[in-house]
Parts: sequence; C-alpha cells; structure tokens
Amino acid sequence: MTKVKICGITNLDDARFTAQAGADLIGFNFYKKSPRYIDIDLATEICDTLRAEFGEKCPQLIGIFVNELVSKISVITNKVGLNGAQLSGDESDKMLQELRGLGYKGIQPMNPQQALEDVAYYSPHFTHREKMPALLLDAYHPNLAGGTGLSVSEDIIHAIQEKVPRLMLAGGYTPNNVAERVKAYRPWGVDVASGVETDGKKDQAKIKAFIEAAKSG
Repeated sequence: MTKVKICGITNLDDARFTAQAGADLIGFNFYKKSPRYIDIDLATEICDTLRAEFGEKCPQLIGIFVNELVSKISVITNKVGLNGAQLSGDESDKMLQELRGLGYKGIQPMNPQQALEDVAYYSPHFTHREKMPALLLDAYHPNLAGGTGLSVSEDIIHAIQEKVPRLMLAGGYTPNNVAERVKAYRPWGVDVASGVETDGKKDQAKIKAFIEAAKSG
C-alpha cells in the first residue's frame, strides 16, 4: 500500500488528526523562509505528544531542511526526536553520508537527464531504512524548495522510477488526483503540502480525503 507523507504540519491539532487519519509520515519544516516553518520547541512538544499518544503506531516524524549544516540537523533531530531528515536544498552526497542513514534527498530536476544524474549522484548513500523513502522527487521551481503545487512531468518520473528502491513523489497532488496518479506510477509513497490546504492552512477534511484516496489504489 502506498505510503503517505503529510508535510508542513505546524500545530498539534493537525498533527494528531493526521496521525489518526492514517498518515505514514509527518513532515515538519525547519526552513525559516518557508510559509510552513515551525519553531523547534513547538515541534518538540508536538512530536513528544504524538509518540506518547500513538506509541508504536506513531507516524515517522521527518524534518525538512534546506542547505543546513549537518551539525545543526543532528542537533534538531535529536532534540525533537525525529526519525529522519529530508534534505531539500543543494546538499552534497557527502551530507547524506555524514547523516549515516538518517537523511534522504529531495530533488527537483528540470528534465529526465538531470533526474538520472541526480539519482546516480545520490544513490550510493540512499538510506536503507524501510520506513523512509530513498529519494523524494518534486517539481522544479527556480526559487522554491518544494511545496509549490507544481507537478513533475511523466518523462522525469518514468526515467528514474525503476532506479530508486523507495521513490516518493511530490508536486501537484490533491485529494482529487492522487488515486489516479498512484495507479499510474505505483510509487512507494506520495508527499503533499499545499494540496491539503485551504487559504494556506491545513484542511483536515482534505487531509483525510487525500490519505484515503492515496491508499485506495
């Protein structure tokens, strides 16, 4: 069954609802320029509560970082109690190596050739943790590191999907189209941020509908 990551959670109510609705991963954005940025102390409080309430059924708790130092990623990960770190900037393969399986890369290639080059570059350090994606593929945007609502082209997806053991797709997914795309591409997982929002805020009805649709295929 397709894994679902709801990204950009900023409060306990939405986090708790998302976990209850069956999300496999929850993303917390520590990039200060993001509209979904969350303070470290608040993220810690939320994650502590989720672990206490859901125990072994708690979703994987993922931090999103953009061009951050490995030392700071490690500090935040340990303080908040995160299961993994998504690197969504211009990070090198050495950063993944230094994170020792804790991190995975998010890429936004402009074309299939760049996508193949990215996979070849990062693949030696794909995490082997089965509950985390090996790679996240998002839509290209010249100024934004994800959460754009733009869609990845079919050509790019087809170019790399057989080369990545646990590929998570992001970009332009909504409750209305995710079932069709899951059926078409059969990804390990799908990631959504803006697609489950209304007026820039998480919409719990959309979160529930998205998870149900993604897992229906």
